[in-house]
Amino acid sequence: MAIRNIPPTKTNLLKLKEELKFAKLGYELLDQKRNILIIELLGIVDQAVDIQNQIEEALDRAFRSLEEAIAHSGRLQIKSIALAMNLKSEVKIRVRKVMGVTLPVVETQFEENPPYFSGIGMSFWVDEAIKNFMQVLKIMGRFAELKISVVRLAEEVKKTIRKVNALEKIAIPDLEETVQNIESRLEESEREMFNLMKMVKESIEETKRH
Repeated sequence: MAIRNIPPTKTNLLKLKEELKFAKLGYELLDQKRNILIIELLGIVDQAVDIQNQIEEALDRAFRSLEEAIAHSGRLQIKSIALAMNLKSEVKIRVRKVMGVTLPVVETQFEENPPYFSGIGMSFWVDEAIKNFMQVLKIMGRFAELKISVVRLAEEVKKTIRKVNALEKIAIPDLEETVQNIESRLEESEREMFNLMKMVKESIEETKRH
């Protein structure tokens, strides 16, 4: 802690007290922001872990259904179907804000124009594989959204913690000590002035008596 080198005047004391008041208010607001961000971050981390597990399960289902489709329809026919597919995908990205932090919201949409092929003699696994891989892409879009959100929130939490610590451990203690120092010096000055005035008064009275 360091006492500021400020002249001990009542005006400066009032300014410092006002500055201290705002510093404490800023600390309270930043402390609330930190807590909200941490809660949001922990929630998103939990979601990301869950989504990662979902991706692994979805990929496993998708490749198993593709293997079944190849086994039932043949590799060449599956390639022919893939070339004939009229399936469009679109990734829409919106944003949301949490305590001033911009976070992405990813939506993966598909525009299907079936049938892509003649359904006669076609295995059900072909449609199943298409559906499962579409689900994988949707989940991966969501996972990307969560990963970016985790990074941005973690960075903001670090910045906020640094600001909170700076106010709590440096700025506020320095201001409090400076205020106390000025108050003490003003009180001492007032006592000295009172004693001086008392001595002057006694001297005047003594002069009058003689």
